[in-house]
Amino acid sequence: MDPRRALSMGVNVEHVSPTELYEVLNAASSQDPSQLKASHERLRQMLDMFGTYDALHDIAGQRMAPLAIRQQAIIQFKNAALAHWKSRKLLNDEHRARIRSRSLTFLDEEDETITQCSEVIVAKIARQDFPSNWENLITDLLGIIEVHLQKRYVSMSEDPRDVLTLRRSVKLLNGIIKEFASIKMLNGVKTMANLVDSLYPVLYRYYSQLAPTVSPSTVTPQTIRSSRISDDILLSHLVYKCLVKTTIWLWNRIDKVSKEERELNRARIRELFENSVVQVKGLIELRTDVAIGLTQTNSNTDPQVQRFIDIFTRHVRVFGKFFRRLQQLSPARFIALPMCSDLILYYWSQVVRATTGAPNLVSDSNQAPFPVRHLVQGMVLFKESLAQWTPNRRDGTPNENALSEGFIQNAVELLVTRFMPLNPMDLEIWVADPEEWVNVEDKENDLWEYEIRPCSERVLLTIANMYPQYVTPLLESTFRQITVQPPTKTEDTDLQAILQKEAIYCALGRCAGRLKDVIPFDQWLERTLAIEAQDTNPKYPLIKRRIAWLIGKWVSDGCAKPNNLKIWEVLVHLLKDRGQGTDYVVRLTAVVAIKECLDTLEFETPSFEPYLPTVVSELITMMGEADTFESKRRIDHTLNVVIEQVGQLIVPFIAVITQPLPQLWVEAGDQWLFKSSLLVTMSKLIESVKVESTALGGIVVPLVRDSLAPGAIINLDDDGLTLWLSALQNTLTLSSVNGAPALFDLFPIAMNLLSTNFDLLGTTISIIESYFLLDASGILQACNVQLFTAFLVAFKSDSTMITNATSMMRALNLLLQVAPPNLWGEALHTSGLFGYILTTLIDGEASTILLTEHVLFLSRAAIVDRNMLLQLISATGPAHNLTVDHLYENMFDQWFGKFDNMSEPRFRKLTAMGVAALVSTAHPEVLKRLPVEIFNLWVDVFYEIKEAQVVDDSDDNSPSAPYNLRRHWELDEAPVSFYQDTQGTPEYDRRKSVYDRDPVRTAHLGSYVGTHIREAEAAYGSQAFQAQYLSKADPTVLSQIQAELARV
Repeated sequence: MDPRRALSMGVNVEHVSPTELYEVLNAASSQDPSQLKASHERLRQMLDMFGTYDALHDIAGQRMAPLAIRQQAIIQFKNAALAHWKSRKLLNDEHRARIRSRSLTFLDEEDETITQCSEVIVAKIARQDFPSNWENLITDLLGIIEVHLQKRYVSMSEDPRDVLTLRRSVKLLNGIIKEFASIKMLNGVKTMANLVDSLYPVLYRYYSQLAPTVSPSTVTPQTIRSSRISDDILLSHLVYKCLVKTTIWLWNRIDKVSKEERELNRARIRELFENSVVQVKGLIELRTDVAIGLTQTNSNTDPQVQRFIDIFTRHVRVFGKFFRRLQQLSPARFIALPMCSDLILYYWSQVVRATTGAPNLVSDSNQAPFPVRHLVQGMVLFKESLAQWTPNRRDGTPNENALSEGFIQNAVELLVTRFMPLNPMDLEIWVADPEEWVNVEDKENDLWEYEIRPCSERVLLTIANMYPQYVTPLLESTFRQITVQPPTKTEDTDLQAILQKEAIYCALGRCAGRLKDVIPFDQWLERTLAIEAQDTNPKYPLIKRRIAWLIGKWVSDGCAKPNNLKIWEVLVHLLKDRGQGTDYVVRLTAVVAIKECLDTLEFETPSFEPYLPTVVSELITMMGEADTFESKRRIDHTLNVVIEQVGQLIVPFIAVITQPLPQLWVEAGDQWLFKSSLLVTMSKLIESVKVESTALGGIVVPLVRDSLAPGAIINLDDDGLTLWLSALQNTLTLSSVNGAPALFDLFPIAMNLLSTNFDLLGTTISIIESYFLLDASGILQACNVQLFTAFLVAFKSDSTMITNATSMMRALNLLLQVAPPNLWGEALHTSGLFGYILTTLIDGEASTILLTEHVLFLSRAAIVDRNMLLQLISATGPAHNLTVDHLYENMFDQWFGKFDNMSEPRFRKLTAMGVAALVSTAHPEVLKRLPVEIFNLWVDVFYEIKEAQVVDDSDDNSPSAPYNLRRHWELDEAPVSFYQDTQGTPEYDRRKSVYDRDPVRTAHLGSYVGTHIREAEAAYGSQAFQAQYLSKADPTVLSQIQAELARV
């Protein structure tokens, strides 16, 4: 918006003062804390002024200004302006045009911070403005690249500024391509398609010009010490990255374009892929030879040489990333590309080559002759392509391209002997930070594409699955060798021998699924692993940690049964042993292994029960000893599984488990994941001990309060509510036990959640129902009006879903069953809740499912206290400016209209009984519906359900409620939804009691209707009742009702 137009519209727009802005930036760059605070506050205010963003960008481009001020200006622009680029309040078209024009002046900027910010800015603005408002961006950028390419490679310019501009320009182009490649909207996709169409041939030409600059003739021991060859590789690298991004975009959309475009795109993809395959082989060989030479002559300490190797390594790596991305997006199309098989086998040959030299040639460094990341790229490409070389195709025919047995055996031996053993760096980290080492190992599923040891394990597993006929016998033979022949004394103390055994154990664990039929695990455990687990050799923590992992792996993969006593003997020993030959890594690995063995379908408690006291005690001790909360959480996860699996057997250990929890909770602070785990621990404990949890209020109540407090609720709400609900479902009382905080004290939080947090409404309603079942009278005596007001707020909220509104109506229906009318009647009116329920029903605009619940609620109210219901209806009229006649008329229209939407017989019977209760009041508005709607409703229900009274021979004083009525209409004891997954808890019994004593189940409908008709007849007068109502009924319907009543 033009500022003059904004003023005319009454918008107050303040213009920025460039001078003041410069001074504020200067102060914001100072080291004086007082200036910093004031300047940042003023700068925040100025960001809302008209023209600030243009001024910031202008200041960033002033080469004579202090660097700190320019950096501050460009950072502020990047962080604030891009989100308001279209704002007419802060920018006009002239500002935007100047910023776009100024953007390309940063291409020869020497400062990296300013350059990086500028690249982000240009790419983000281009996303919004190109091509409509910045149509010359790519043309101008390519023009700059062309000019400087000519200077460098035709005129052979050595000006560092030309190289800088060229490098910045290509990098900016890469950022723009990356930005447009991420767009999913149609207009952005079209723009990207046009960009790719125009840029691909240009970029390919550039790369064809640059690629020959990196060859054996240009890369010599002399040239690598000059900056020119490094710059040449870097420029080639940047141009190739642009090419890769455009090609991957084409690859990912190959099936979404026309036939002509598809053929063109395929040709371009093949062209780049084939040339890349040829070139990467030469580049890898050249780089490896150079790096080996530098290592052998110890010449890689020169900074210029290090820069060369670093750039060269990154350039080679981008080829691998290109191939891997093509493979990820479409494995089938990737393997069908020309020369693809040769490429993959070449990468694997480099993995093999890396094992032929000294171990120090392989490391996770760009300076290494064989960088780990390059080898991992080769392993991953090989692993994901193995399916093409399986011995048999999917149709069962032999595959002439299958890998030979010798190739497979060599690959397995190479992986197990060279890449799977722990390396010196692993051992250093193990000793320096055991907990972190275990934490990283536990994340190996996420790291296997980046770390060589986890990757080699996955490659081995894939080979074992693809070639079981070769791998299984090989691993079986290896197993026989290490178990039949006892280790020599040298092998017992030789670190390399121990590391090799550890790697073999790892292989036997990874391939457990293929080995379970050829390796007698129980025998191996008894004769070898159990003995090794007791060994006090100071180097044996390496083996013991792997033994724990191995047992957990075999059991969790279903290859061994968890009920072998020897399994628990070994694992519990590894868990508790603190003597010589073990360490914290072993114990922490044993913790995880115990969880793996417990958390299986085959687990049976008797085999584990003797070890339960030790396991619980050790887990609690280790949780307190652990330094990191990640380790504490891992230990607690195992404790949770123990509690869940042993059930009632955990009762003797309640105090052991709960005593340290408050301290752990306090120490956790804002470590939400660990706090969440502790909440789960309490929930699992309560679910296991059931009624024994009644005395745990002293821990449960503070935990629930803390987890639902401001700041914590966003992280702990789900687990906090689960604990709360579990405690309510399993307790016997809401009152305090032994002076501890009472669950009753938490109810105000439930009311607050009900009226304010609609994301948690489903669980909150379940919690409130649990309170109703425990002590509805006590709850209503304490806060009936507040409770109903909270319900009203929730009903009226637009955020309340139909399912939750329905659940709230069912909760209120339950409340009417378990609380006396004198506690809910007046409060329903005072709060306005009853008026809302009735008027919502009358309006008929809500969901049919919800309105049906309203009818059921009114029916329940009529059964419980018909006079109370009449009073509530009468009081609702004046409060809503409606006549009572209007209320009854429309209420019954909805009542009878929604009857056909009730599918369950018990609900239809409830409605029939509610109507009968209202009929007994002899209210004129009720009785006038009697001859037609009410009689028809009763006939329908009489016809649908068949009931018979059973003579009860028991003691007259016994509560025979539901059992002296045979309900032929009832298929199941109770709907599953009624119990809400409370089976096995005290709440299940409470719900069953309510269900069994429900008049819908205890009262014979014919008797009930007959009794209430007679009450109405007595109140109205027999002759008048006959003349006014019965005589107007359909004779057939009337006779059916009379016949039904006569059966009673």
